[in-house]
Amino acid sequence: MQRLRILLLAQQNNPDWISVPLVGYQHSEALAQMHDVTLVTHFANEAAILRKKQPFKEVFAINLGIWETFYNWCFDKVFKGDHGSQILTAFRVPFYLAFESRAFARYKKALKNKEFDLVLRVTPVAPVIPSLFAARCKKLGLPFVIGPINGGLPWPTHYSQAVRQKEWISNLRFFYRYLPYARSTYRDSSAIVAGSSETYHEYDALKDRLYFIPENGIREETVVPKKARAHGAKLKLLFVGRLIPSKACDLAIKAAASLLREGRCEFTIVGDGGERKALEELSASLGVKVHFTGMLAHAEAMEYFRSADVLVFPSIREFGGGVVFEALALGCVPIVSNYGGPGDIVINGKSGFSVDLKNEDYTTQELEKILVRLAQDPDLLEEMSKEGQRYAREELSWKGKAEKMTQIFEGCLGLAKRPSFLPPR
Repeated sequence: MQRLRILLLAQQNNPDWISVPLVGYQHSEALAQMHDVTLVTHFANEAAILRKKQPFKEVFAINLGIWETFYNWCFDKVFKGDHGSQILTAFRVPFYLAFESRAFARYKKALKNKEFDLVLRVTPVAPVIPSLFAARCKKLGLPFVIGPINGGLPWPTHYSQAVRQKEWISNLRFFYRYLPYARSTYRDSSAIVAGSSETYHEYDALKDRLYFIPENGIREETVVPKKARAHGAKLKLLFVGRLIPSKACDLAIKAAASLLREGRCEFTIVGDGGERKALEELSASLGVKVHFTGMLAHAEAMEYFRSADVLVFPSIREFGGGVVFEALALGCVPIVSNYGGPGDIVINGKSGFSVDLKNEDYTTQELEKILVRLAQDPDLLEEMSKEGQRYAREELSWKGKAEKMTQIFEGCLGLAKRPSFLPPR
């Protein structure tokens, strides 16, 4: 394998945060172990990245000055700190293009002089956020690779959770095609990496340069043998995530209610959000006790994964599903919806369970059947826990992901035949 010179764009890239910034960091770090990576990121990430002393050739942090102040004010006052808002994603577009404009100005000469073999954009992952690099790289004769991109999942029907959370801007998603650089981002890219089956099929017309690689990954060293369960112990259930309608935590509580009332399980919910009060009231109305921890630091949340038996995560619209990767790595058997990122990752009946999205009653009933089955069959639980850890270690590691990305790079550069990475669904 040839060591490549990569200009890596990752505005969201921070080892101390969660979600997309953590994904961005872990992906870029894994690539930097194999290649000479120059990382371009937001200035808010610089200190955390440098503290890690990871092997980036250079870290260039971009500060947009007064526009940062304006963005932060809007994020706090207008968007109320909601990272998941689709309106926020649209609002971010001009700020991101300004970020890329600064990056291109900084490295324009180096790109012209072929001091890089290719340009890769890792974050943001939202497909609707365009890149000015694609067209400019094409003119310079340099490959531009984007991804894994993930997003744009249609809202499922027959779920009140979708009705409660869906924003009006969802109906205007097709307008992103008319944003500056929106068409050239994909038209002029050398490779497009999709992070879910649904996102992959959205770009079917570009199959000659389209690949599937999951958005998330795990560190191999996190996969350690799980402590054996005590004989006759209660089933320990866990939910981890923002308490918003689309996560469908209410369905998880309803599904666990019968086992909770019988004293055969205990349920811990890690996370916070606007739905917390309603979920607490639901638990009380069902006559069950559920432990709400509130928001926890990533390291604290990992301790709950280590002690839990089952992750109950029926989110009806999930892109990457990082918590599912963490559950598999730590031997916590995941139960997910067969949709989006989690539906791609969980091998139904082997490393976990996936439930088709039909309607709320169906989801609740299927979740309950699975939970009762696992409560009655500790041997099956142990077997699936071990299989999940094997699967995570051998097939979902960041190192393995970086190796697949390298095959894509080599194909774009003509150093090897282009690989075929197809989605599971």
